[in-house]
Amino acid sequence: MNAESLSSSKTLTRYKLKWIEPVIFCVPVAAYFLFPERLALGTSIIVLGLFALSCDLIIGFAGVVTLGQAMYFGIGAYSAALIAKYVWTEAISGAIMSAAIAAVVSAMLGPFLLRLTKLPLLMVTLGVSVLVYEAANKAVWLTGGADGLSEYQLSPLFGYFRWSIFGHTKYLYVLSWLAIVYYLVRRIVSSPFGVTLQGIRENPDRMLLIGCPTLSRLVVAYTIAGAIAGLAGAVSAQTDAFVGLGSLGIDTTLDGLVVTILGGIGTVYGPLIGAPVYVLVKNFAQQWDPYYWMPAIGALLVVVVRTGRAGLVELLDEGINAIKCAIRRRR
Repeated sequence: MNAESLSSSKTLTRYKLKWIEPVIFCVPVAAYFLFPERLALGTSIIVLGLFALSCDLIIGFAGVVTLGQAMYFGIGAYSAALIAKYVWTEAISGAIMSAAIAAVVSAMLGPFLLRLTKLPLLMVTLGVSVLVYEAANKAVWLTGGADGLSEYQLSPLFGYFRWSIFGHTKYLYVLSWLAIVYYLVRRIVSSPFGVTLQGIRENPDRMLLIGCPTLSRLVVAYTIAGAIAGLAGAVSAQTDAFVGLGSLGIDTTLDGLVVTILGGIGTVYGPLIGAPVYVLVKNFAQQWDPYYWMPAIGALLVVVVRTGRAGLVELLDEGINAIKCAIRRRR
């Protein structure tokens, strides 16, 4: 597969910049000015979107079905908290170091986990994640156990922007990280490496026959996804000033998977659409009934998946196409 054939591939051209992507990032910028009292909620949405990007990369593009992404989210979160508490309080370098730690762990586990596929891979990643969860629960001297880690503070961002309770610095901080990571993920999935990942997802045996080192490519993708998940956990710990065992729990992984599927798996920008919809529906449902809110999420997911396989992205595209057709008919 030469460079010319890759550049003309439909899979590659599919991920060129679309008009909706700048709009997606204009919405949180507008929300910063329009809803200053809701910045804490907006920060959690952005963190969830960042975590969902890691799920979309490894599941949607590489085809690796895993239930262990929360493990890297939690590793990044605990690393950031420990760095801030005992090493240094600078936020950006702490987040980068935490993402690097999560990347190292995923790179070490990847060659062993990714030899499995389908249900065995699903069960083993879940099992490893549970082991890490229990290890964090027992290591009270390091993680705080069930009480978690708290009582750490970060120095002002760039020495000037303080982490106030109003959340302005936190919101812009996580939004900046999301923009950077989103740009990098787009470059990855639109590159020849990204095309080979999609080829492995569609037919790994054929990719082996043409000489593609499938395991090593998957390990690289798994490492990148682990780093992104670790970064999401790190900024979550930095903005919340608390890390608990929930960051390592299966619920965190399920949140990322639901957001990815809801927005549109394998679409890059789908998780950024699914994250606000999921969080807002969840919050409204919890206000309506604090104990039985999950059926609302399940019903939403069923409706979206049944009406469009690519999630909200496909429904949005169909709606826009319908409007365009209506305008053309009137003309």
